[in-house]
Amino acid sequence: MSFLFYMLILFAKIIEVSLMTLRIVFITRGERKIGALVAFVEVTLWIFIVTFVMNDLMSDPFKAVFYALGFAIGNYLGSVLEEKIGIGLSQVQIIVKAEHGPILAKELRDESYAVTVVHGDGRNLERNILFMYVKRKRVKHLLEVVKEKQENAVITVMDTKPLYGGYGIRK
Repeated sequence: MSFLFYMLILFAKIIEVSLMTLRIVFITRGERKIGALVAFVEVTLWIFIVTFVMNDLMSDPFKAVFYALGFAIGNYLGSVLEEKIGIGLSQVQIIVKAEHGPILAKELRDESYAVTVVHGDGRNLERNILFMYVKRKRVKHLLEVVKEKQENAVITVMDTKPLYGGYGIRK
């Protein structure tokens, strides 16, 4: 078998597995229709790839090697692609000294972020906890703003799936 066929197996598998990764993300983020469409393309591609690879596999084991390599690379590239697309929302929590909370909240609101401020008691000082639900595409920018404005903030980010309501996050 020629090198071109091995490359075809490799690239087709990379595309198929990248689609699989995106499908899972779409479905878990509530985008079922898009996930179903991606699933159709993914499984159609999978059928053709598997049929091609399984045909006379014992006499050409390099098909399996390129199939497995495509699977591994596809997982990696799928996760990179998913991160670039930034589907869904993240919950961001920022903990700062109480005197810095209102100032930081105003600066973040000026950047069009919706912020909820909650009072908290730290070990030695009063704290403010700023809660936000942010589109994943905007999390990186938010973190840059917070680090620039407030050096000693404690920041956590969690992926989330909103169920109802919220400023600027409704479908």
